[in-house]
Amino acid sequence: MLTRNSLTKMTILSLVLAPSMAFAQTQVPEPRPGIPPGVGTGAATGAVGGAIVGGPVGAVVGGVAGAVVGGIAEASQPQFRTYVTERRHPSYRYSSDVVIGGELPSAGVTYYEVPRQYGETRYRYTVVNNRTVLVDPQTRRIVQVFD
Repeated sequence: MLTRNSLTKMTILSLVLAPSMAFAQTQVPEPRPGIPPGVGTGAATGAVGGAIVGGPVGAVVGGVAGAVVGGIAEASQPQFRTYVTERRHPSYRYSSDVVIGGELPSAGVTYYEVPRQYGETRYRYTVVNNRTVLVDPQTRRIVQVFD
């Protein structure tokens, strides 16, 4: 027979172990066209975290928040591409591959504010090798690439 004390211990233990089991079973989805790498991971991480805190409803809210935090949401990307194209910013010539995590040089790159209509973000955009990218202005690392 379970005592109240042992039931409490089991509950605490399950709360401690559940996140590690959930993360161990979370698979990172394959990259898909139009969805920047990290969105799937952000959604999965947000869903797991939301589920731990708020149950099934928390999982849904956490998954959505994790997918769009910081970047340009998939639904806004076509309009954002049109916006950038219309601005005709000069393209910075970059000798390395334009990839997420790539670090741009400290000189020669001009960064532009992302209009609020495309989402609240601390990131800036620029054009590199004729591709629009979202960049963390503090680290100069590319966080999202638009094709």
